[in-house]
Amino acid sequence: MQDNILESLLIDCQEIIRLKSESGQEEKVASYIKNVMDRLGFDKSWIDDYGNVIGQITGEGEQCILLEGHMDTVGVERPELWNYDPYGGEIVNNKLYGRGASDMKAALMAMVYAAAAFIENKDKLKGNIVVAGIVFEEVFEGVAQGKILDKIEPGLVVIGEASRLQLCIGQRGRAEIKVTTFGKNAHSSGPDAGINAVSKMMSLLQEIEKIKLPVDDFLGPAIMVLTDIKSAPYPGKSVIPDRCTVTFDRRLLPGETEETVLKPVEDIFEVLQEQDKDFQAEVEIVEAEAECYTAKVIGGKRFFPGWLFKEEDTFVRKAYQELISAGFDGQLSHYSFCTDGSQSAGIRGIPTLGFGPSLEELAHVVDEYIETEQIYQAYRGYQAIIRSFFREGES
Repeated sequence: MQDNILESLLIDCQEIIRLKSESGQEEKVASYIKNVMDRLGFDKSWIDDYGNVIGQITGEGEQCILLEGHMDTVGVERPELWNYDPYGGEIVNNKLYGRGASDMKAALMAMVYAAAAFIENKDKLKGNIVVAGIVFEEVFEGVAQGKILDKIEPGLVVIGEASRLQLCIGQRGRAEIKVTTFGKNAHSSGPDAGINAVSKMMSLLQEIEKIKLPVDDFLGPAIMVLTDIKSAPYPGKSVIPDRCTVTFDRRLLPGETEETVLKPVEDIFEVLQEQDKDFQAEVEIVEAEAECYTAKVIGGKRFFPGWLFKEEDTFVRKAYQELISAGFDGQLSHYSFCTDGSQSAGIRGIPTLGFGPSLEELAHVVDEYIETEQIYQAYRGYQAIIRSFFREGES
């Protein structure tokens, strides 16, 4: 019986990898997962306004645990570099290949199957198990998850991003910061008649590089790295640029806010303005929006907070001990990248854990894969975490 379940799990993992689902194009995967939930016997399943797919197993109590993973993937820029069809779902040497294999379709399907393992004895559940496939995580971490959290009130959220099957209790967040310097157009044959916005940006960037960023003993350092630079007009065609814009990827530590992140840059503006009467600049958190496959618009500021819980927190200890009892081994860990946990934990303060198969470094790469054994172990691990949530008392 167990072998049949694992075989079916693997087949369903292959099938959703074969369905392309870049951000905003998750409809086929959502429909497939909903059908799997119905086939396995979930009490109800539905697709919301954003296109998230949600399934529920209804128990006898008031508690609720949410297991979630995102359905969207990054694209495949150069498929000719792949040794395996990125949408083939091939299994070679016990590795399942394809875009989204590690990030994170296999983990999501393992969650669905792990929840289904409790259906036979759901009358003994002291609450509900909810599993959700999320849209647009690659672009707006946690925004679509928020739509689900508006409807349910979980006592624990489990993020299925890759963690080497270790229990994650925190992550760094992410912000996109846009900095613009302003100048004055002039013909490049007479540059002194203008104000070169790129030159102003060069001076500014030298100072920004000197900003001292905070460090967390567990999560590591905050990061601020330049990811693009643009001048306008472009191409210049003998015109001195009157605008220059750069974007920074800023990795956030818990407790950092929009104000605390922007203030060091604003302080530099003041210094440079005292030194140079022609210096003008502005800084802001990038705002963006996109259309879901349901035609619903999703978006907001690209500021997704970091979060960190404590090793001694009851829900952390219970989950960790249940995993150890189930044969898992490893230290408590954290994500180095941003996840939907920015919403559940970072914004709403809901107890949140990360646990997923495979390695962080296998996300977004050529020949992305996941070991089939990791999928099976994730299936077991999610069951252990569910058991720990419904287990009475502290330990």
